[in-house]
Amino acid sequence: MSFQGPAVQNRSAGSAVRARQHLFNDRTLDAYRDALAAGVDRVGDRIARADRPFSGISPQQLAPEIVDIDLDRPLEDPAAALDELEDVYLRDAVYFHHPRYLAHLNCPVVIPALLGEAVLTAVNSSLDTWDQSAGATLIERRLIDWTAGRIGFGVDADGVFTSGGSQSNLQALLLAREEALTAATTATTTAATATATATATAEERTALLPRLRILASRAGHFSVQKSAKLLGLAPDAVVTVPTGADRRMDTAALARELERCRAENLPVLAVVATAGTTDFGTIDPLPAVADLCEQHGAWLHVDAAYGCGLLVSPTRRHLLDGIERARSVTVDYHKSFFQPVSSSALVVSDSAVLRHATHHADYLNPARAVEQRIPNQVDKSLQTTRRFDALKLWLTLRIMGADAVGSLFDEVVDRAAAAHDLLSTDPRFEVVTRSQLSTVVFRYRPDGAPDGEHLDRANLHAREALAASGEAVVAGTRVDGRHYLKFTLLNPETTLDDIAHVLDLLAGHAAGHLAASAA
Repeated sequence: MSFQGPAVQNRSAGSAVRARQHLFNDRTLDAYRDALAAGVDRVGDRIARADRPFSGISPQQLAPEIVDIDLDRPLEDPAAALDELEDVYLRDAVYFHHPRYLAHLNCPVVIPALLGEAVLTAVNSSLDTWDQSAGATLIERRLIDWTAGRIGFGVDADGVFTSGGSQSNLQALLLAREEALTAATTATTTAATATATATATAEERTALLPRLRILASRAGHFSVQKSAKLLGLAPDAVVTVPTGADRRMDTAALARELERCRAENLPVLAVVATAGTTDFGTIDPLPAVADLCEQHGAWLHVDAAYGCGLLVSPTRRHLLDGIERARSVTVDYHKSFFQPVSSSALVVSDSAVLRHATHHADYLNPARAVEQRIPNQVDKSLQTTRRFDALKLWLTLRIMGADAVGSLFDEVVDRAAAAHDLLSTDPRFEVVTRSQLSTVVFRYRPDGAPDGEHLDRANLHAREALAASGEAVVAGTRVDGRHYLKFTLLNPETTLDDIAHVLDLLAGHAAGHLAASAA
């Protein structure tokens, strides 16, 4: 029985009919095509008119426009919603396709990947189980196999797509932690009872966890520290290994730390080498690091989130020599394969270790599915519901090909080398070590100017003033306690003239700040 009057029932029925008009199905295809075409046109118009990478708007300026929108009063009309979106997003978005966006590890994206994005969002497969994805599962698995082959792993390799490098690093260290606990437990178990699948008891884990150590370069990614915390390790679990003047891991220092950990009975669950540091674009000496890991029985994880583009480079693949000796590798296709976010993966040399991420739920991936050889990706992943992000890379490879992607990455590496040369001969700036990839770290410091906090403030001001103008966007970091500026070049359309122009703008802002401060 309904306690609503006829008028209320009629309004509810009418509302339900209107709502169904927005569902994507065989009866709403015209609306779907019209809406997406309008969205594509709107983005295209904005890209065509973007004469700078950023509007320069501040959070304080933009926030009121968004806060004032009443989300309980729909606009009903897609055109009206796109008009509103122009004001609250498109107008002030940061456009990575612009050649003077030089800041972070954000790449312009290739059109085949955008095609993949349009397809995958409409079909909306979920990659957790076969019965929610079918062919999507097999496509992802094929791409993992392809990536493993490019790394140099053997037939036992496996992996899974992830949300990004941070998640890949977290999962790699989770697997390494579980292997370290198993190894420590096995080592203390009598020969009669020890097995390869021994697991630590709760008491053993409690005793072992505070002693586990991760060795990582000083220039490595901060996600290693975050992962250690999430994995329940001790606050001092991550041991920072110094770098040399070239900002690569000092292998002599790594050897000393490995020996120290052995002497102090501190099991090393992993050594994290970086193939493309975020700040410097440097690659740790992978063969030497791998040698030390083998000598000490340590898990080698290579964070190649940035440097993975070298896997398809026609000219620079040798820079990753030694990566094939890792036990796990992080790959971010959405950095150097020119893919939209997210498109990343964790690849391991031995598929058996992925069991540490497996939990069987009767309603989703029951254990019998393994016996029936049903491929459920949730058995390998930290996520359950997961997008079919692999499709973007699949269409990129099927339309462009790997060599084309690699040639684009080679272009930005070449451009960074030219930018380094330009800065090295410019008396207004000092430049840090030459990158093996596409990063350039430098500092405004005109000839003869004494170093100090005044130059720190000038460099900080230059970056902020440049962003506020919208003329260009650059990044910043600290090197040996001082503030530096940073170019991260991932756009093949960026020219040396673009870079020279941005340097002139930065020098002008910094010089103006110093002059104003001295007045």
